[in-house]
Amino acid sequence: MFRWAIIFAVVALIASLLGFGGVAGLSANLAYIFLAVAVILFIVAFVGRKM
Repeated sequence: MFRWAIIFAVVALIASLLGFGGVAGLSANLAYIFLAVAVILFIVAFVGRKM
């Protein structure tokens, strides 16, 4: 999940530099969603191992 978040963040950065605002916004939103899901899964896995 972290890998996908980084990939979409890089795509958003490149798209914004090239002037593709719609693609950049969509990629940034997807990167945020993937990062949030990855962090939540990481926390659940970490807490699950402690119990």
